[in-house]
Amino acid sequence: MKTLVLAEKPSVGRDIARVLNCHKKGNGFIEGSNYIVTWALGHLVTLADPESYDNKYKTWRMDDLPMLPEKLKLVVIRKTSKQFQSVKQQMSRKDVKDIVIATDAGREGELVARWIIEKTHIRKPVQRLWISSVTDKAIKEGFRNLKPGKQYENLYASAVARSEADWVVGINGTRALTCKFNAQLSCGRVQTPTLAMIAKREEEIRSFRPKSFYGLSALVKSSVKFTWQDDKSKNTRSFDETHIDRLLSSLGNQSLIVQEVKKTPKKSFAPALYDLTELQRDANRMFGYSAKETLSIMQRLYETHKYLTYPRTDSRYLSSDIVDTLKDRIRACSISPYRDMAAKLLQTNIKPNKSFVDNSKVSDHHAIIPTEEKVNLRDLNDKEMKIYDLVVKRFLAVLSPPMEYEQTVVRATIGEAIFTARGKRVLSLGWKEVYGKSYNDELDSEGKYEQDKDQTLPVFQKGEKLNVPQLKKTQGETKPPEHFTEGTLLSAMENPQKYMNIEKENSSLARTLGETGGLGTVATRADIIEKILSTFLIEKRGKYLHITSKGKQLLDLVPDDLKSPALTAQWEQKLMAISKGKLAKQTFVQDMRNYAKKVVSEIKQSEQKFKHDNMTTTRCPDCGKPMLAVNGKKGKMLVCQDRDCGHRKNIARTTNARCPQCKKKMELRGEGEGQIFVCSCSYREKLSSFQKRKEKEQHNKASKRDVSQYMKKQNKKDEEPINTALADALAKLKLK
Repeated sequence: MKTLVLAEKPSVGRDIARVLNCHKKGNGFIEGSNYIVTWALGHLVTLADPESYDNKYKTWRMDDLPMLPEKLKLVVIRKTSKQFQSVKQQMSRKDVKDIVIATDAGREGELVARWIIEKTHIRKPVQRLWISSVTDKAIKEGFRNLKPGKQYENLYASAVARSEADWVVGINGTRALTCKFNAQLSCGRVQTPTLAMIAKREEEIRSFRPKSFYGLSALVKSSVKFTWQDDKSKNTRSFDETHIDRLLSSLGNQSLIVQEVKKTPKKSFAPALYDLTELQRDANRMFGYSAKETLSIMQRLYETHKYLTYPRTDSRYLSSDIVDTLKDRIRACSISPYRDMAAKLLQTNIKPNKSFVDNSKVSDHHAIIPTEEKVNLRDLNDKEMKIYDLVVKRFLAVLSPPMEYEQTVVRATIGEAIFTARGKRVLSLGWKEVYGKSYNDELDSEGKYEQDKDQTLPVFQKGEKLNVPQLKKTQGETKPPEHFTEGTLLSAMENPQKYMNIEKENSSLARTLGETGGLGTVATRADIIEKILSTFLIEKRGKYLHITSKGKQLLDLVPDDLKSPALTAQWEQKLMAISKGKLAKQTFVQDMRNYAKKVVSEIKQSEQKFKHDNMTTTRCPDCGKPMLAVNGKKGKMLVCQDRDCGHRKNIARTTNARCPQCKKKMELRGEGEGQIFVCSCSYREKLSSFQKRKEKEQHNKASKRDVSQYMKKQNKKDEEPINTALADALAKLKLK
């Protein structure tokens, strides 16, 4: 008798098969003497579309809403039905005694496997493989410690509840909006509050009124800057210019007297290990990668290369069972450019502490860290190398000692006014040695790390009296909050209570959002951002996200509670309760059915209007209706306004071609021979002219390369040894 192992993807299936000594390849499976390994292709089974319940649902009509089938059906996804049949055939074999679920260890992975098993109607004992990396060692260890499938039935119930609730609310809400306002509109319990946060940020920017602020700075000993500090508030800037002017006038030609020199030893600890959201945030800030792109890169580093652990984690801590493997993981990444730091750590006794090892802060998976698989950097492309570098450096930094420094604060006076200067003297680089000069503690207003603000101070003595050759007024202006980038939007989705001022308005809701992890999950946030971009509710302008007219109007049309993060927080709280066996799945689903009725009723009774303000005079070639101009992810597009038609046409796409005048990326507009490159600086160039110019540049580069190679050959000839006897004879002749 054999055991059937079900993996989530072919690449993982092949790895498991190799470890289990399965080598006989079949159609969608690999077989050995004790195991048969097969795989899904992501989801093979999903919830049925509305028309599978009744043909009338093929046409979208308000009169047919709400759609609330008594029991939601499962259907095999047509595109991957061949693999489903292969899996079913292997599960049905008489020589298969039990099934091991080896899909991704999480809520969605559980759903992938259980829906397949349910749709095949197979009733065989189930066990669960639960691992955080797919290295040979992890797979072997996992199979030695298989869990009973019954242990994960509540997790499956939670996954089904989430899926059914999203179907019931999402489909009814989307159809109601589309039918009522004759436009392609969609809503959801995560995407709509996410959109509301972007709208709120734009409103804050629009209503922002800058205020000027002022201060004083005193320059002493050539380059040391002392900054004025208000005696009562301790602020270094004032909005009262008159007060600063009076101070400047009264303090002129006076000496600075040192009142106190305070030196304090301090420690700076490394930031916590990466979870997926933090990694996506850094990758967006540093490299401009979208959240979805970072997840895709991480997935390859986990599945294909096996160099990093499971990516879809919301924990930044390790569990205690990982501690014994830390040195093996350090050895695995002991290659240039990490060799020196890794060697230092291997010589030390690594002591786990609560800053990175905490079982109470690890749910399904620990933080993202390197595996024990020996790394070969030649296996990685540029993007994979950048993400791997982020994770490894963070891992090594967390295991390193703290940075130690001595902070000096000098308090001085000019007349009655207080001035301070700060300085830092590094005693030991500690974890910062991992990063060199590439890492800094403080973020500037754009979310970029800036250089330490503390200056290098000379020795000051208490009571010392110093001339002030320069005392000047400083001034600046308050700045509005920035538009969201994908990175900062991920932060907002993780902590909506902070970004929507919920902490002040509703402490109970803020606490709930904190407990449930905010809007969406680490695994779904990237897809949510992609969805609101692809449905043109928001658009990208450079790196910033802006709400569109369609997005603004949608927020006016949906029920208020669908815009609030309260709804998704309550959902996630109940889903967590289901996964722990504290709430019945059917109770939650029934609540969601009642909520769907309420949403449809509110939309039906709405007196709001929707207006396309991006209508063009271009007619759709398929249905003849006027098309809409939108900004897609890759440039400007024309989209048919009719949902049933769906015709799309690119009219301008952003390219990597650089403008010869300002060096910015240019757009390519038009079709066929009439295509033209256009830059924001007004530069225009036909595609044909651009191609000729590039050919000429390439030819010139080749010519320069030929000259360079020729000169190198000549230089080598000059360096070749010559007949020294002849050279000496010639030298003597020259001297004569």
